[in-house]
Parts: sequence; C-alpha cells; structure tokens
Amino acid sequence: MIAPGTQPGLWQTARALAARDLRLLWRRRGDALQPLLFALLVVVLFALALGRDPPLMAKVAAAVLWLAVLLAGQLSLDSLFRSDAEDGSLEQWLLAPVPLAWLVLVRVLVHWATTALPMIVVSPLLAEMLHLPHDQLPILLASLLLGTPLLSLIGGVVAALTVSIRRSGILVALLALPLFVPVLVFGAGSVAAAARGQDPVGALLLLGAGLVVALVLAPLATAAAIRISLS
Repeated sequence: MIAPGTQPGLWQTARALAARDLRLLWRRRGDALQPLLFALLVVVLFALALGRDPPLMAKVAAAVLWLAVLLAGQLSLDSLFRSDAEDGSLEQWLLAPVPLAWLVLVRVLVHWATTALPMIVVSPLLAEMLHLPHDQLPILLASLLLGTPLLSLIGGVVAALTVSIRRSGILVALLALPLFVPVLVFGAGSVAAAARGQDPVGALLLLGAGLVVALVLAPLATAAAIRISLS
C-alpha cells in the first residue's frame, strides 16, 4: 500500500509494472509461446533443408540459431507498446511521477525476459539438433545473453516510433532489421571465430559495449519517440 500524499519510488513502480505485464502475459500465454515455437520451426526447417549432413549443419548452426532468435523476436515487437497506446495507458505514463525512460526500460526488460530468455534456455537443445560442437556452445550462449537484450532495446525505439501507426508490423520489421544486422554479425561471428580457432572475446566485448550504451541511451530515445508519436 502507498501512503496518501507519497509518490511511488522507482523500484516500487518497476515491480508494479512488471507484475501487471506478467499477469497480462499469462492471460495470453498462447501468444507468448509464438516466438519460441517460431524459432523451433526455423531450426527444424533448416535442419530438413540441409539434409542428413552433420558437418554442414555444424558449420551453419550458430548462424541459424542467431537468425531464428532474431526473427522470432520480431513477432512480438510491434505489440511492445501498442496495447498501452490503444487503451490510453501510454498517456498515463507521460503523467507518471517517475521518468518515462524508466518505465520504458522496465517494459523492454520484461519483454526480453518473456521472449528471448526462453529461447536462450532451449538453445542447447536446438544447437544439438544442428550438431553444433559442444565446445562452441558456451560462446553461443554468451553471445545470446549479450546480444538479445541489445536487440530488445533497439527494437523498443523502433516500436515507439511506429506506435501511433495502425498495422505497422511490416514497417517495424523493415526499420528494425537493418539495425539488428551488426548485432547478428558480432553474435554469430563470435561463434564462427571460435570454430576457426580464433579468439571470440573481441566480438563479445563489442556486444557488451553495445549493450551498456543501449541500456543508457535506448530508454531515453524510446521515451522521446513515444512523446513524438503521441503528440
């Protein structure tokens, strides 16, 4: 309970917003499983297309897994702020006693935890399907843990810019995919470097640096985009 005349703090607001998002997600748990099922479908289709050739599958396994995770994340990107814009909640965010960038950061992190994190959890199983060498799996997991939050933060900016446009799913994908390319290159490239016997730390450090910068700047850019879209 919040005492009369007091304002909620940052962490109290974050817990309330996260709890609300998780409750709504539980009511639509069928929709929440779509990114995971889509990623599984992409991996299975690639495995069938490459045939019974484990050496060939092992060479492209990291790229296929990264591509599956990236494309699966696109399914829920358009709905990141849309339901709040349609029911008027987004206007209330502008009037909240906490910074809009903080609310945006909480929303994006919840989105990452409910879409990308489950795919990271099952990625060892998907990697086994594609015969990824076991010594490359830690590098793949590290690149996904660093790269997928970066994808969510970048996608949040694009989703905020198009939140006032109806049926903007294709537009969101067209705007976001070019921005996702560097993350894909460094993420899959780190595993490819490990496969060639090279040091993958450089690519992972670049992903980490990008994540730190995005954690600072992306919420501010997303908040500004929401204000522009609602003005």
